[in-house]
Amino acid sequence: MKAVGFTEFGGPEVMRVLELPKPHAGPGQVRIKVAAAAVHPSDANARLGIIAKYSPDLFPLAEAYVVGWDAAGVIDEVGDGVPRELAVGAEVVALLEPKLALGAQAEYVVASAESVVRAPTGTDPAAASTLLMNGLTARMALEALELTVIADAAEKDRDLVTRLGADHVLPRGDGLAERVRELRPGGTDGVVDSAVMNEAVAAAVRDGGRIATVQGFTGSTDRAVRWCPVFVYDRLRDTEALAELGDQAEWGILTLRVAVTFPIEQAGEAQRLLEAGGVRGRPVLLF
Repeated sequence: MKAVGFTEFGGPEVMRVLELPKPHAGPGQVRIKVAAAAVHPSDANARLGIIAKYSPDLFPLAEAYVVGWDAAGVIDEVGDGVPRELAVGAEVVALLEPKLALGAQAEYVVASAESVVRAPTGTDPAAASTLLMNGLTARMALEALELTVIADAAEKDRDLVTRLGADHVLPRGDGLAERVRELRPGGTDGVVDSAVMNEAVAAAVRDGGRIATVQGFTGSTDRAVRWCPVFVYDRLRDTEALAELGDQAEWGILTLRVAVTFPIEQAGEAQRLLEAGGVRGRPVLLF
């Protein structure tokens, strides 16, 4: 089968279409014939060797690595002990752990049944593949903070961010923390740092507040600020949460956004696009 990955660390040019053996479902697992797989910033971190350097237990040495967290497709093989609703032919989305050659960007993937849920009805595979990694990260961050939303956005994105439910939208750029303090002089109760601003955003939160970070950063704890790293690894098999995200997408509570689609031969271009910044939604590889 064809899979997207690399055999050496480096820039986007190291991304390859690899030929690998087709996997088979074991007990408690399903095999999915993948139609689409989203591309995330963590794919680039893996390709650059950042994950291997700082979290070697999550990224053991291998001859080839297959990247990707999210897959959307159709179940074509099931193992023993799999729930009835995950039958052959079911349209599903899955959250995978991109370790070794087990990432989501492959023609066929094997996933724990606990990490597979029904795809939102009426959603095409490309859009469905953008749901779980993004949705679960956001859910975990908000659960950690319990917030009213103040967002920052570029001018061209203000209307979009407002439609998505932000209570206040501030201009993007340097000085965000100061602008937040103008709006909330005492500081916010918490911050979700999805832009990876790290310590630069700390001044926006009140004494004793919380900051949810998405790449493991933890900063100063003066003023009793609590840093809350959010790792999707911790909830890979939270079937209830994954199924709820699917329901929310189906009901229109969550908005799925595909930035652009690529054939798998252009996986490097998809990562290069993300690294350039300014992408709204996720690039998606089509199989």
